Amino acid sequence: MTRIIILGVLGFLVLSCTPKEQKKEWVSIFNGRDINDWVVKIHHHEVEENFGSTFRVEDGILKVRYDQYADFNDQFGHLYYKNPLSHFRLKFEYRFIGELQKGAPDFTLLNSGVMFHSQDPHSMPKEQNWPISVEMQLLAGLGDGKPRPTGNMCSPGTEIFYQGKLYDNHCLNSTSQTYVGDQWVRGELIVLGDSLITHIINEDTVLQYTKPSMGGGVVNGYDSALWQPGKPLTSGFIALQSEGQPIDFKNIQLLDLTKK
Repeated sequence: MTRIIILGVLGFLVLSCTPKEQKKEWVSIFNGRDINDWVVKIHHHEVEENFGSTFRVEDGILKVRYDQYADFNDQFGHLYYKNPLSHFRLKFEYRFIGELQKGAPDFTLLNSGVMFHSQDPHSMPKEQNWPISVEMQLLAGLGDGKPRPTGNMCSPGTEIFYQGKLYDNHCLNSTSQTYVGDQWVRGELIVLGDSLITHIINEDTVLQYTKPSMGGGVVNGYDSALWQPGKPLTSGFIALQSEGQPIDFKNIQLLDLTKK
């Protein structure tokens, strides 16, 4: 009898000590109907002005479109989820479609991205071109047979460490394969504050790096009061990008690793 009681108590303790990770749940942060939980900021426009209905929802898909534009005119845009995040996993699917908007830079052909650890969009002046952030760059192959990996890292106003050293360049290629055409591709980000960052494409880990911080170049027009080179980036906003290439997003899900 005593042995049974002891085993019962031990079982209770094991159940009581079940990791809290089991209580965390994935949440869909795009509802398939609207972008009411998101904030738009487009270069040359004030925050919350969705110029030309750049970001829109149709058929349950979050679409980036430019049919109401004339010349692109460097109107780089970002759609921010409303809440800042520090430790999280983000899953999404994307596909490129259509033609590059007239006047968009050549480098934006079949090019978009997901920003994270971004500054608050409400802190961006009208003429700031890019948010201070880290980017998971999304690319598609150009159909020329040359490799063009996706899930890369770019660093507008930021710096990272790669393989234990400060990385000197603006973008860092992943090891992903090249995806050509308008197929849906699955992306995932795992962000652990200012420590380890992992990029995943179609379930394969394609890039890892550490220590994101403020620094570097590329960003113009920002409020100088925010600029603190070397400041670790431990949290911030996530954002979907528009830079002249039509793209679709769906199944955008978040696992907040800080929630109990």
